[in-house]
Amino acid sequence: MAKPARKPQPGEDIRLASVQNDIPQLDRLIHEKLRLGIVSALAATSALTFTDLKKLLETTDGNLSVHARKLEDAGYVGCEKSFEGRMPKTEYKLTKEGRAALNRYLDHMEALVHAMRSPRG
Repeated sequence: MAKPARKPQPGEDIRLASVQNDIPQLDRLIHEKLRLGIVSALAATSALTFTDLKKLLETTDGNLSVHARKLEDAGYVGCEKSFEGRMPKTEYKLTKEGRAALNRYLDHMEALVHAMRSPRG
């Protein structure tokens, strides 16, 4: 359950109150750098293979596997394994839940950016 929005104290910068309200709302699962890279890449295309994601994000097999699994376990990413000839192929897609989570995350980040760019309140 989310905490109620905190009201700024008299004389306090309203931007600080906004940041304190928005930061706890960030989806920590997506906020991690590599996982944000995974969901962002998948949001821009219909699907990507493990190999494509690994090259795009410049990471190792193990690191990508761990982070992709966390997103899969959360229902943000779908994973389909198949074979092309004798070679295994793992393909990832952003799920409806994953797209909604990314949109919520982006909304929170935009609110933070807006609060920081607004004149002092």
